[in-house]
Amino acid sequence: MFVHRFVAVIACCALAGCGLPRGAGFQSEVLAASNAGTAAEGEELVYDFAVYEVTRDTLPVIGAWPVTGSRSLSWPAARDQPASLMIAAGDTVQLTIWDAEENSLLAGAGQRVTALQPAQVSANGRIFVPYIGELRISGMAPSTARARIEEELVRTIPSAQVQLVVEPGRSNTANLSSGVGLPGLYPLPDRNFKILDLFSQAGGPGADIRSPQVRLVRNGRTFGVPFERLLREPGLNIAVQGGDRIYVEDDDRKFITLGATGSQSLFDFPETDLSALEAIALIGGVNAGSANPEGLLILREYATSAVKDGVAGPPKERVVFTIDLTSADGLFSAGRFMLEGDDLIYGTESVLGPALTLVGLSNTLTSLTTN
Repeated sequence: MFVHRFVAVIACCALAGCGLPRGAGFQSEVLAASNAGTAAEGEELVYDFAVYEVTRDTLPVIGAWPVTGSRSLSWPAARDQPASLMIAAGDTVQLTIWDAEENSLLAGAGQRVTALQPAQVSANGRIFVPYIGELRISGMAPSTARARIEEELVRTIPSAQVQLVVEPGRSNTANLSSGVGLPGLYPLPDRNFKILDLFSQAGGPGADIRSPQVRLVRNGRTFGVPFERLLREPGLNIAVQGGDRIYVEDDDRKFITLGATGSQSLFDFPETDLSALEAIALIGGVNAGSANPEGLLILREYATSAVKDGVAGPPKERVVFTIDLTSADGLFSAGRFMLEGDDLIYGTESVLGPALTLVGLSNTLTSLTTN
């Protein structure tokens, strides 16, 4: 029996001397300076990244930094517009003229109403009106254009009264191109037509889109906002403008998990706002047998333009956030620390991991040698 145990101990020592394989690095290894192994005595260590512990005190600072990934798209400020439509080139105008004169210049004998042929507003903003000629009406509200036409017409037809109806053209139409139940071109009934009203007409985001993200292309610039924020924040419900192109796409952000975590994979964001604590639960936590719960790391890379003084922005492009899952403050703070696209969640190895592995091997070898 003694010989068997002696052999088991010798085998474990041999394995320890060879170095046991590990699934992740120690926290000290991952956070080491680039020249940590080669720096001479007195030489300054070189760190090409910054390290921030996620705590109650650091959260306000970190939360003020620029957002990385596709969520960094801005959104136009909401401004109330006049309720009336603004006539633009390409709109179609239908004029109906009433004339009480016995010998009307427009209507036939015994008629008092004349419906003119629909006229499209030209590129220079004008339409042709009988007995007036070319008249500019673009940039006017329909009521203003009606009064202007009537004012000019009564000089020739004193009893004339005008009715004007506008059918919006492309300049007063929004293109809801994809990602909704009913994509297509939608005429804008007025200048204060809100984007949520447009989505209501189109049936809302498509049922197959898990986390809908609204994209607005206006004047050559792309804006973006999560659809759920449009629903809950009234200030984001902007007025749609003629020529806007709007589409809905799924959230394409992803995050990676490696090391001593519950799973090592590439994950989609299940919702717009995902905290580190929710992400940890989603991936199955950390490895109970080998992970260091005090050293969960989140690695994030910022754009060069975002680098500031550590207050307005991170002090370096690469930042490592550390989370202590053994403290109440660490757990609470992880629930308020929002994950961003392309973040890497890395579970470091516990220093007890190799020892526990050796103990397991020792027990296995002892069991084998006693049989």
